[in-house]
Amino acid sequence: MPNMVNLEQTSAAHVESASHIPLRTRVPEHVDLSVVIPAYNEENAIAETIASIHTALSELPISYDVIVVDDGSSDQTLDNAKKCDARVVQNPMNSGYGASLKRGIASGNSEYVAIMDADGTYPASELPAMFELAQEVDMVVGDRGAKMTNVPLIRRPAKFMLNSLANYLAQRKIPDLNSGLRVFRRDSLTKFIPLLPMGFSFTTTITLCMICSFMNVVYHPIEYRQRVGSSKIKPRDFFNFILLVVRSIVLFNPLRVFLPLGAVILGLGIMKLAYDMIGGNLSESALLGILAAIMIWSLGLIADMIARLHLRP
Repeated sequence: MPNMVNLEQTSAAHVESASHIPLRTRVPEHVDLSVVIPAYNEENAIAETIASIHTALSELPISYDVIVVDDGSSDQTLDNAKKCDARVVQNPMNSGYGASLKRGIASGNSEYVAIMDADGTYPASELPAMFELAQEVDMVVGDRGAKMTNVPLIRRPAKFMLNSLANYLAQRKIPDLNSGLRVFRRDSLTKFIPLLPMGFSFTTTITLCMICSFMNVVYHPIEYRQRVGSSKIKPRDFFNFILLVVRSIVLFNPLRVFLPLGAVILGLGIMKLAYDMIGGNLSESALLGILAAIMIWSLGLIADMIARLHLRP
């Protein structure tokens, strides 16, 4: 009998303690919209960002929650976020912008997902309009416009090159490739989650994935503000962006890469062949260039077939 009493007391204590579990550790209830905020060392902006979201969404006839993912911050970001009306998820170490977004998206239970940076650059006041647009499309992107005065001059040439490459490969003018304010349908977003990177290229990649998959993407003009604190993007991230753009297009529209590459090599081979014929001495390099072009085109056709199978509904 004593053992039974102890067991009952233990069970009662467990039930009582379970009723006091903080909201952020419970299984989330279903809501209409989850707003995911990745935050790394944003102690000066996180509270204001959360407050601005509540101000923007509290008057709407929808249910929503705010999910803050602290990415191993070394300042007071985590503590400041916990003091606010938000569900806080903590990464044990710095895992990256994309990794934080993936974790925040997975921890929610909503029909629609919004993402927003914690640095104060994006206006939460645009969320209601973007959420309304998202009822009819797969993704709504906050378009910062061509005159982004807050982008440092040293980053503008790299940004122009990246945008030009993405526009060419996607065969479409992309107004804003990597805006950090977006609203998605959850089912449209989650199908691409395994393809999305862990770093800053998350937004660039999801843009290309959806556009190249012929999903409905619309842009909504917003005002881009001066950030609070310092940027976490490093110069080496530009090369990662370029690589991810090419990889994304090879996955969804490979002929945009393989056809021009093969044409360049074929042109060099033909030029070398013409030069050799004038000199009366045919070299192996000319034939090698022509054969290499044929091989590249063949690989492109195979990649295109795989891409079409992948995109089949």
